[in-house]
Amino acid sequence: MRLAFYYPWFPRNWTQKSIYPYSNYVPCLDPPYYDSADPATIRNHIDAMQYGNIDGGIASWWGQGSEEDRNLSKLLDAAKGGTFKWCVYYELENSAPSITSIESDLKYIQNAYASHPNYLKIDGRFVVFVYTDIESNGSNMAYRWKQANTVNAFIVLKVFPNYAKCPQQPDSWHQYDPAWSADSQKPYSYTISPGFWKKGEPERLNRDLNRWKRNIREMAASKAMFQLITTFNEHGEGTTVECCRGSQGWESKSGYGTYLDALHLNGKR
Repeated sequence: MRLAFYYPWFPRNWTQKSIYPYSNYVPCLDPPYYDSADPATIRNHIDAMQYGNIDGGIASWWGQGSEEDRNLSKLLDAAKGGTFKWCVYYELENSAPSITSIESDLKYIQNAYASHPNYLKIDGRFVVFVYTDIESNGSNMAYRWKQANTVNAFIVLKVFPNYAKCPQQPDSWHQYDPAWSADSQKPYSYTISPGFWKKGEPERLNRDLNRWKRNIREMAASKAMFQLITTFNEHGEGTTVECCRGSQGWESKSGYGTYLDALHLNGKR
């Protein structure tokens, strides 16, 4: 399945480090610097992702009661009646949460969201992706999540060195490193990124539409279980495929932008 990482934290994160707007790009929506809680914006985003043959969104989630938590119900409701799915991207692992804390969060996600018809499930199990950028968490992370998963969730951890040798294996693995244009973790996942240009910093991955199309074709050919897009709308890091306008943008006749056009055509020229 093709999934895109998604960030429901606007308008808060349009301002970061006292910079507004905290992005090198201008979304095509009107107003461009949108509110993630706005139903019309969410419906527009779902439509755009489905145009790009994206089956679901992996929504950044910062814990019970967070803004991202409150917005998740709005994402699910906007998808109701259709085939588009959502799941959680658990962002709290950097603090190495306890088994008890993880178990509490998994039960919360199960009770609050997993019964929704548009929450992503695999073989009836609700899916949770887990992010960390601390490699030293490693096997300890895998152990904590294995012990905490008393609700039979489908857990997809972020890879770390020698993850395949870890005695405690989750259900699947993924990479999140959008400064690289493509990353293969077959048979689990294959991830592609259009570019990486964080506001206020040098560009780390330049945008190249021909490379993007080639990466799409390679991703499709990989037959990996999860075929992942980093990202739909992480504007602060400049990894978005959402239509953007202006001198740095990528508008197209379709209205969805050239990066989603390429996904729509599965990378065909």
